[in-house]
Amino acid sequence: MSYPPDPNNPYGQPPAAPGYGYPQQAPPAAPGYGYPQQAPMAAPGYGYAPAVPQSMPGLVTTARVLLFIVGGVQTILAIIYVIIGAAAKDATNTLKHTTSDNPFTAMGDAAAGVLIVIAVVFGLFAALSITLGAKFGKGGNSVRVTTIVYGCFGGLVGLLILLGAISAGTAVGLVMAFLWLAISIIWITAMCVRDGVSWFNRPRY
Repeated sequence: MSYPPDPNNPYGQPPAAPGYGYPQQAPPAAPGYGYPQQAPMAAPGYGYAPAVPQSMPGLVTTARVLLFIVGGVQTILAIIYVIIGAAAKDATNTLKHTTSDNPFTAMGDAAAGVLIVIAVVFGLFAALSITLGAKFGKGGNSVRVTTIVYGCFGGLVGLLILLGAISAGTAVGLVMAFLWLAISIIWITAMCVRDGVSWFNRPRY
């Protein structure tokens, strides 16, 4: 007859571990293990945010270059008209000193005034063209809208030149009209396409 081992006997066998020799229960599986888990929800708007251009789009760059070119041409025309207007004014003053009551003096003064006004207009548009082109790098949506308005005005000028060239039958006028229309269309298109809108609405840090 066997007796249960004395737990205080230092020479006795250690008690067996609980459950030794018997099948142990498997540890509980992780929640959802072995079953299809729901995919994590994507962040709001992920995959739908518009791509932010890292560099100026090609069509926007073309519009910017055309603004600088047009601004340079307008500056040259303003200088030419100032020179012609000053020369007409000097000729009128000389005519006044040599002859009195000459009807051409009044016409000369009027022509000189018109030329000076045209020179000022070209100078203002040159400043606008160059300023807009310079702000393409860091300007916001206001630069884009101003360029669109400027392009619409340029297209209207091109149409007026075209009508005048057709009436006068001049080839130079036709070339100038089509050139202005093409440049204006490029300005408007570059500001209205998605890349252009994204460029001017991109975040600035």
